[in-house]
Amino acid sequence: MQRALPALLRFFICVSLIGSIVWQVSDRISHDVFRPGEYFAFFTIQSSMIAAVTLAVVGWSSLKGKEETRLLAVVRLSVACYATLTGIVYNLLLRGLPAPAADAGYNWPVIPNEILHCWAPILIAIEFVWLAPTLQLNLRLAFWVWAFPFAWLGFSVARGLATGWWPYWFINPTRPGGVSGMLTFIFGIMAFLYVLAMVFLGLKKLRNIASRA
Repeated sequence: MQRALPALLRFFICVSLIGSIVWQVSDRISHDVFRPGEYFAFFTIQSSMIAAVTLAVVGWSSLKGKEETRLLAVVRLSVACYATLTGIVYNLLLRGLPAPAADAGYNWPVIPNEILHCWAPILIAIEFVWLAPTLQLNLRLAFWVWAFPFAWLGFSVARGLATGWWPYWFINPTRPGGVSGMLTFIFGIMAFLYVLAMVFLGLKKLRNIASRA
């Protein structure tokens, strides 16, 4: 039971993420607005798939009683940061924006959208702080949380310049504000991502101190 409950929570989050993506894809297909090259280019979708795979691996490992490796610990920290960033950026900058012209008349299904942008990020953060094992993750290792976002940004900006399609308005240098505006948003978000990593590491230390006390 001590192993089963954490594993069940991880599997629940994993299934919720994958189920939400399948729900959105099937709904868009049924309304003839599914463009896979665009849908799977969103940071939310890519980071959610990474989170689902990671939690499935962690859940299976916990059932088997295997200790987590240092690499998996860094991935888990990154996943927690990406999920939290997704929830904050969506609710502060993206919620309520009008649909693009190609989606005129289409409304995203509410439940999977809320799962991906609100409830899953909360559960992923709680799971990491409460259940992740104690490993020595120093400040330098925390820089690895930038690895995937920088790769995603490089691809997204290059693609946007080539095609004119942008997954998020704040990485579009052709909008008012230009390149400097885009770089300001990117710098701010990446700095905040590192701060999130520091916060999660700090919370883990406090959680471990409290558990020992």
